[in-house]
Amino acid sequence: MDKDAFDGIAMFLAVAEHKSFTVAGSRLQVSPTAVSKAIRLLERRHGVPLFQRTTRRVALTEAGASLYARLRPAVEEIGGALEALGGFSTHASGTLRITMTRAACALLVEPTIERFRLLHPEVHLDLTLDEGVVDLVESGFDAGIRLGETLAKDMVALRLTPGVTWCVVGSPAYFARAGRPKAPADLMRHQGIQYRFVKSGLIHRWDFQVGRRKVWVDIDSKVTVNDRNTLVDLARRGLGLAYVAEFEAGRELAAGELEAVLAPYVPRSDGLYVYFPVRTQSQAKLRAFIDVLKMVLPPAG
Repeated sequence: MDKDAFDGIAMFLAVAEHKSFTVAGSRLQVSPTAVSKAIRLLERRHGVPLFQRTTRRVALTEAGASLYARLRPAVEEIGGALEALGGFSTHASGTLRITMTRAACALLVEPTIERFRLLHPEVHLDLTLDEGVVDLVESGFDAGIRLGETLAKDMVALRLTPGVTWCVVGSPAYFARAGRPKAPADLMRHQGIQYRFVKSGLIHRWDFQVGRRKVWVDIDSKVTVNDRNTLVDLARRGLGLAYVAEFEAGRELAAGELEAVLAPYVPRSDGLYVYFPVRTQSQAKLRAFIDVLKMVLPPAG
């Protein structure tokens, strides 16, 4: 193989990922000029432009996008192979990047952070709170925490909680004004606060179990949000009913700021899982994080 075949590849990948020569240079600890020169040499060597450059933006050309799509999985495999070498060590260190929802962070991670820091002071936790489903490999995360039914089939997943209880909640003031629904059909006379899924843009339909039948109710709504914390907060303020996981509104329910209705009709769903690609399961830092979660949290059942 040509010894120069890989020249400029690291810089190409950095620019393609960050859409910036300046940021790529910063990440690689070289000057933007050096990055630009390496990209020009790479383009000249292969006879095709890889980026479209303007004063405002950097974008991949068709050839550049094709190259990036083929190189990225190979780089991930190489990175995984090299990182797996660290799996032979029991010493957890480095940065652990994890994606999760805000509610999952409050329920599962916040109670464990202090213990984790005491036991593993050389690990930097980089937590990203995101309501949408995230591609771990594409986004560069080591692991994620999500509901079981949302996980990709090629992920390794470890259950952290029992099945999730869902509930329809409203404030005492709302119920005093509008009354309490006794059955799902009663919701047609109520106002709801709808949730729009971040990635798909679809509205979450409220599902119920009536006898042996599963039914969906499209409640009248004047407000739609794509943030679960906001969904709970607006219900607490009396703007309408919300369909949420019990753990998402646990504090408000315990304080009496929200009350649940229709409990016999609301089904349970799969619990919360920590999930990760196969290649990352040998990381000492990830194993340490999972061990602390199991140590602090009650059994998932």
